[in-house]
Amino acid sequence: MSKRMTVIFEDEALYTALKVEAARTGRHAKDIVAEAVQEWLEAREDEELRADLEERRTEWEEKGGRSWIAVERDMERAVSRKEKEAQSASV
Repeated sequence: MSKRMTVIFEDEALYTALKVEAARTGRHAKDIVAEAVQEWLEAREDEELRADLEERRTEWEEKGGRSWIAVERDMERAVSRKEKEAQSASV
């Protein structure tokens, strides 16, 4: 389903640049505008996700979060300890 919209360019140079680019690339100006709007919306979404991620990271740090390397190291130590305990119990 397609919808129509009128875009008014108050900057004549921008309008001219759009028309020139459309002619140069063999595309319709409406397709270039739609692509630009889509990219802008995706960039906004990325900005929101980055802000949310940063907020979560700050919260994690405030609550004493640990690095994944530290978690892996502790897990390896725990597994090693359990293996030694199992060996001692079987002897």
